This record gives sequence, C-alpha cells and structure tokens, in this order.
Amino acid sequence: MVEIRTYEIPPKEAGTRLDQFLVQSSGLSRSVVQRLIHQERVRIGDRPRKASYRVRAHDRLIVAFPPPEPWGIEPEPIPLDILYEDRDLLVVNKPPGLVVHPGAGRQGGTLVNALLHHCPGLTTIGGVERPGIVHRLDKETSGCLVVAKTGEAYQVLTQQFQARQVQKTYLAIVHGSVLTGPRRITLPIGRRARERKRMGVRTHKGRETETIFRVLRSTPGCSLVEVIPTTGRTHQIRVHGAAIGHPVVGDKLYGGRRERRSRWKVPRQLLHAWKLAFAHPRTGERVDNTACLPRDFQEFLDHMDLHPSQGL
Repeated sequence: MVEIRTYEIPPKEAGTRLDQFLVQSSGLSRSVVQRLIHQERVRIGDRPRKASYRVRAHDRLIVAFPPPEPWGIEPEPIPLDILYEDRDLLVVNKPPGLVVHPGAGRQGGTLVNALLHHCPGLTTIGGVERPGIVHRLDKETSGCLVVAKTGEAYQVLTQQFQARQVQKTYLAIVHGSVLTGPRRITLPIGRRARERKRMGVRTHKGRETETIFRVLRSTPGCSLVEVIPTTGRTHQIRVHGAAIGHPVVGDKLYGGRRERRSRWKVPRQLLHAWKLAFAHPRTGERVDNTACLPRDFQEFLDHMDLHPSQGL
C-alpha cells in the first residue's frame, strides 16, 4: 500500500533546496529523501522535481512512499519509560546514552529496537529506517520524544513540527554565569564545509533559527537554564549556547576551550528535553508531557546547588 504525505512550503522556507526541506520537515534521513526524489516520488503539482529545486512559498509537495521493505531491525526487550500512550502515539522519556534509531555500524540496542518490541505495528509507519520516529534527540540528550503509531498520526505530528506548533522546553547546565533575564538567539545555523558532522553559526548557507534562554539558577562556574527552541535545527541548542560563550557542560563537540579546561568531567552533555506539548493528531486536544530528570543531571544539580527556588 502506497502512503501519501503532503507538505506546504511556509514563506520563511522559500528558496531552500527541496532535499534539505524534506530532511528537516519529514524526519527522514538524507539517503531516503534522495532515493525518493530519484525515483520521482516527490512532486509539486503533477511534476517530479530534482533535489536541487528551490522550493517556493506555498508550493504543495506530494510524497508517495512505496510499500515498506523488510530491513532486518530486530525487536528487543529494552525497557521504556512511557509518559503517555494511546492507540495513535506514545511519548517516552529517553535515557541518556540511548541511540534513537539504527544506522551505519549499529543495528541493535536502539530506541527503535525497543519500540518494535513494544509496538510491532510500527514497522509500517514512517519508513523502514526510522519507524514511528517523528523527531530525534541526540544520543546523549535525555527526555521527551514522541512516536507515531499510525500513518495518520505520523503525518499530522510531522506537520506540527514543521509549522512550529510543538512546544519544546529543555533544561541545560551550561558553563559560566549567564546574565539574568531571557535571551533570544537568532544566529543562523548551517553545516560546516570542512567538518560535515558539525554545525556552526559562521556558515554561508545558515538557516533561520530562534532559541530563547532563561536563567533558573546561576553560579560563577555554571548555570541552569531553561531553553525553548522555536525552530528545530540540528544541534541548535548546543551550537547557540557555544556561540554566546556558554556551551553545555559535557559537550565534547561544541564545548571548546571551556569544556577542555573544565573541572567537571561528566561523560555526556547535560541537556534534557524536559517538556513537550502538542495537539493530539486525532482529537486536537492538547497533550502535555514532562520528563523527570535523569540521575546524572540531578546529581550535578545537587553537587552545585543549582536547584531553582521555585523548584522543577
């Protein structure tokens, strides 16, 4: 059975390459997007388009997915911390260190392996490489992640992320004493030309971003901040924190000199997807989720006396 998804280009995304837009908006990998375009399964109106096509405001993209092929992802009985579940979706509190989906060099021990054990029907939702996965969290980032259990839920949730209708709130421990009051960061983010695995703000093809930092508790050495990314670029919070001189504690990729000279030797970046709110894809009712802090994050707060006066 062929699955059809449609996307309308918001004016702010006009001029973006077709393949880049789909990667950012659909949750699909670059290789899957390229394959769909090559097979002429991505059309605007009744015409297939090339990957280099620059989308226009209000273009209506139609993507036709072929029937899923078995990919050999094995279900595994990995425990899940489920925050919410019904027949359409579930929200999990992903622990730090758990990779979201299989990829090159890793076929097991991922969140997808655990989800397929919990929900066998996910094999047909959203493609064989990332079944059910609407959005992603870095391996070391913990917290709320929503998973679609039906094709309809997948498309509606994907469109909500694309339209920036999903409310995401993170907690981060960053280096340095951050100034009080909210701070809005809009530095454009793009992939670095010589280091393709790294993102940066000093690139020629940076995309529009917005991140709001609000200090909850600050000490001379580090601060606990609430972070709201209204856009969803790769590594956005980590890149913006580093760009303003306050990288996330434990971030080996973007921490730079602050992290290398740090007296805190934590094994991962202290970033937590704390809250996630969205409209239910079937009923339209608001679904609010809050993920409790993982032990290492909590212990760091205790050690540094970073608990805010109003609590978390």
